[in-house]
Amino acid sequence: MSRPRPIRRWQAVSKPQRIELYVRWSLYLVAVAQPLLALGSVAAAAERDELPVGFRLLLLGVLASGALNIVMFRTGLAAYLGRRPHPYGWAALSAAVSGGLAVAALLATPPVAPDAPAAAAAPGVMATMAVTCWITAASIALPTRRALLGGLALLAAVTVLHLVRGAHPGAVIGIALGTVIGATIAAATARCSAWMARVVWELDGAREAQARLAVAEERLRFSRDLHDVLGRNLATIALKSELAVQLARRQRPEAVDQMTEVQRIAQDSQREVREVVRGYRTVELHTELIGAASVLRAANVDCRTELTGTDALPAETQSVLGWVVREAATNVLRHSEAANCSFRLRVSGGTAVLEVENDGVPAVPPSRTEGAGSGLRGLRERLAAHGGTLTAAGPGPGRFRVTAELPMAARESVA
Repeated sequence: MSRPRPIRRWQAVSKPQRIELYVRWSLYLVAVAQPLLALGSVAAAAERDELPVGFRLLLLGVLASGALNIVMFRTGLAAYLGRRPHPYGWAALSAAVSGGLAVAALLATPPVAPDAPAAAAAPGVMATMAVTCWITAASIALPTRRALLGGLALLAAVTVLHLVRGAHPGAVIGIALGTVIGATIAAATARCSAWMARVVWELDGAREAQARLAVAEERLRFSRDLHDVLGRNLATIALKSELAVQLARRQRPEAVDQMTEVQRIAQDSQREVREVVRGYRTVELHTELIGAASVLRAANVDCRTELTGTDALPAETQSVLGWVVREAATNVLRHSEAANCSFRLRVSGGTAVLEVENDGVPAVPPSRTEGAGSGLRGLRERLAAHGGTLTAAGPGPGRFRVTAELPMAARESVA
C-alpha cells in the first residue's frame, strides 16, 4: 500500500530541511497570531459592548500587518542562514504598517477610563500585538542592534501616544512593561529557533566535509608513498644516465655498466610501485572495522559490530570484505542521515557473509549526478572476481542493507 504523497514528500527531505521547515512554519504561526488575537479581542468585546465607529476597518490593517510579517519572517530566516542580504526594505515597510496600525488603533477611541467597557481595551491590545510581532520578526531579519533600536522606537511612539491622549501613567507603564516582556520572550524564542536551524545546517556541512577530508587524507597518503618510492630512484636514474652520457661521449666502456645499473634501478622501481599499489588495494578487515566505527561515531552514528567465526578467514577474504566495510561506511556518511549502523560478519558453510545495515535513508532517494553510485558497482565487480556476490536492498522503511557473500577459498586478485 503506497503512502500518501505528503508523507512521501516529507520523508524525501533531509533532516536539516525538516528542521528548517519546522522553524519556518513556527515563525509563520507567530505572524498569524497577531491578527487572530486581535480578532478574538474584538469579537469578545463585541458580544457585550458597542465597538467604536470605524474600528472594524482597522482589521484590514491587522491582516496586512500579519501578511507583511510573514514575508519578513521568510526573507529574514533566509538572511539569518546566509542565503540573502538582510531585508531592510521589508522591515521598514512592515514597521511603517505596524506602527501606523498601532497609532490608528489608539486614535480610534478615547482614552481608556477605569470604568470603561471591554471594547475600549481592544485598541490597546491591537497596538501591543502589532509592536510585539514586528519586534519578533525583526529579531531574525535584522542585526541585533538595529532590531533593538527599531523595537524601542516603535514602543516609545506608542507609549508617548498613550500619554498624550491622557491615559493614566500607571496603566501606560504597565502596558509598556508587558509589551517589553512579551516581545523579549517572543524574540528570544524565535532567534533561538533560527539559530538551531543554522547549527543543524552547519553540522550537516561538517559531516560532508568530514567524508571529503577522509578521501583527501587517503589520497595524500598514497601520493606520499609514491613520492618516497619514486623520488629517490628517479634522482638516481637521472644521475647515472647523465654519467653514462658523459662516459659514452668519451667512448669509455664503463658507460654500458652505468646503463645496466639504470635498467636495474628502473626495474626495482617498477617492483616497488607494484608493492605500494598492492598495499593500497589490500586492506585489513579488523582495521577497517575499527576505522569505520570511529568515523561513524564521530558523526554521531551509533555503530555496532558483531563478529562470529572470523578468526580463520584467509587474508585475501579479509581484504575483499575490508573494501566492503570501507565503501559501506562511506555510503552511510554521504547518502543517509543515519542514527545507527551495524556491521555483522559470520561464517556459514564455508562462506563469509558480511551485512551492513543502517537507518536514515530517505523514502525518495535524492537525484544523483552522473557517475555517482559507482561504489557498489565496483564492489560487485571486485566480489565477482573472487566468486562472491553483493546485494543491496531496503529491509524496511527508511533502512538500507548491503550483504556481501564471499567463499572462504577466494581466488587471488589479479587487479
